[in-house]
Amino acid sequence: MTTESVTYAYAVAQDPDGSLEEALTGLPGVADGPVRLVRAGDRGEVVVAVGAVPEQDFEETALRAHLEDLDWLESVARAHHRVIEALAARTTVLPLRLATVYLDDARVRQMLDTRQEAFAERLSDLAAHTEWGVKIYVEAPAATARPAEPPADADLSPGRAYLSHRKAQRHAREDAYRDAEEVARRVEDAARGYAVDRVQHRVQQGELARGPGENIINDAYLVPLEHGESFRAEVSRAAEGSSGVRVEVTGPWAPYSFATPPEAEPLKRAAP
Repeated sequence: MTTESVTYAYAVAQDPDGSLEEALTGLPGVADGPVRLVRAGDRGEVVVAVGAVPEQDFEETALRAHLEDLDWLESVARAHHRVIEALAARTTVLPLRLATVYLDDARVRQMLDTRQEAFAERLSDLAAHTEWGVKIYVEAPAATARPAEPPADADLSPGRAYLSHRKAQRHAREDAYRDAEEVARRVEDAARGYAVDRVQHRVQQGELARGPGENIINDAYLVPLEHGESFRAEVSRAAEGSSGVRVEVTGPWAPYSFATPPEAEPLKRAAP
């Protein structure tokens, strides 16, 4: 039985000296398949990293079901990230969206031919920059419908003791969010001292929001390579001294949030 395949596209990158093939040698991609480069144009300096994946897994209906399978999704995401990080260690990359597939390499080459100039311009803009993530969590007391019994107070009736307890609980939550707002302001001021761009992502909830606290800020900053460690240090310092507020700084990453290659969607995809 023959398994049909489609072409999975990881990222657009620059390969001026033709050395990227070596970086990808032996690197397992999605579905444990090898990764190769598709070139276009006369000089072939802008390339797309691709690999073959089973069509049956990326056909529209199957992919929709797979996206609900966290184990499958994590496996694909890890492979996708592994390839992009291998490329980013050597050159500037424009990561493509997870599960971007084309019918075949010819369609990838056609896309690259059409948009090569725009890709080259964006790659030039992002050269020597990395992405840093900044997430802020607030650990406020839970607003329960039925709070714990208030401590006994001989001077208060049970009803007034209850209302006093609810008021103190509400104030504790308000204080926590007020502290978080102040931390967010300090963190943003510190980050803007080094970053050249910022993207504000939707805050994470549910399975994506692992760890204690409520995610209230989920930003990505584009930072010049030489300022990366200063960015990390200053943002971390800006978050100090506030109990109940947690700031998470991650990076450096390939510029996932800033790639936005124009018209980068597949000309015809095997899946949405």
